[in-house]
Amino acid sequence: MSALHFRFDRHAFFRNAQPRLRRNPLLRILMGLLGLVVLAVLVFFSVFVGAAMLAIGLAARLLRKRPAAPARDAQVVEGEFRVVGKA
Repeated sequence: MSALHFRFDRHAFFRNAQPRLRRNPLLRILMGLLGLVVLAVLVFFSVFVGAAMLAIGLAARLLRKRPAAPARDAQVVEGEFRVVGKA
């Protein structure tokens, strides 16, 4: 196969293409504003949902009862030990 086999004719793609219709500038502005409003609403609700999740998590942590710590002797040191053999 030669390298010319993969050459694309650019004009063949656009030969039957119709010119693009002009869009109404007022409609473009209104759609842009509608997109911004939808984005603002989503951001607004996501901030409140996130704040509510944080508030519920903090309230659950504050209201959860923790078990009382057992009394410890101040003279006793607890720990885990492992005997290391000679190399």
